Amino acid sequence: MHRAREGQRMDVGFIGLGGMGRAMARRLLAAGHAVRVWNRSPEPVAELVADGAVAAGSLAEAFGAQVVVSMLADDRVVESLLLDEELLSGARGVTHVNMATVSPALARRAAELHARHGLGYVAAPVLGRTDVAAAGNLNILAAGPSAELDRVAPLFEAMGRRTWPLGEDPAAANVAKISANFLLVSAIEAFSEAAALAEASGLDPAALLAVLTDSLFPGPVYAGYGGMITKQSFEPAGFRLALGLKDVNLALEAGAAAEVPLPLASLLRDSLLQAVAHGRGEQDLAAISTTSRTRAGI
Repeated sequence: MHRAREGQRMDVGFIGLGGMGRAMARRLLAAGHAVRVWNRSPEPVAELVADGAVAAGSLAEAFGAQVVVSMLADDRVVESLLLDEELLSGARGVTHVNMATVSPALARRAAELHARHGLGYVAAPVLGRTDVAAAGNLNILAAGPSAELDRVAPLFEAMGRRTWPLGEDPAAANVAKISANFLLVSAIEAFSEAAALAEASGLDPAALLAVLTDSLFPGPVYAGYGGMITKQSFEPAGFRLALGLKDVNLALEAGAAAEVPLPLASLLRDSLLQAVAHGRGEQDLAAISTTSRTRAGI
């Protein structure tokens, strides 16, 4: 475990204690940083206080730290809670690290608003599920002013195995994350269709998965999600299907803004929507495979 040296120990406000946020905040505590936590529901706050955090009584109190890390669900929540003129005007010298998967457009608005109030803004979405976050093995996609990235580097060291600097424009980090999740959902959909073909043809999908992961497609995506698909086991959810749908919609929005057609993303959106319509939104992203099975009459 990397522990902060005395000069690197930071006062951190952490906003958003879902599954990922709780795991990341615990890594900061374990590394020796002082963490004040805020969440809309009180139960996760109590959990983190038991681990050594301090409860922030308000968002303004969280923004009284040296650095604020936020891990919220989507653009709407970030906009409503954190892109608030009164909140930001009351903060002094803070760097806000937004680690959520949000749109490039929101990143640009946030960066401009923070700069207007003399505050730092860094976009740092992550690659990894809750178990990866708990182990401190996230890949962190970071973009923002170089001085701000240097300032928050000790926090990234505590939460991730590697930080990927992607330039000074915060929106670049969100483009990278949206692109990565678009590819992730594409791979899961591709294996879902292949598994449905195998099953309908009398081949055990688990046997197909064994062949693929030891030959053409080694690695965590097919092995992890493929295993859930072959077992049709989607709980507990490490990455909720509804969030996968959000990310594919973000890819389509970014594509429209950049005039880049993403026809595969449109197909993925429809597959995910069908799964949500059948009550799968809170299950793991691997539940997209139920759409392929339904189409195949399995």
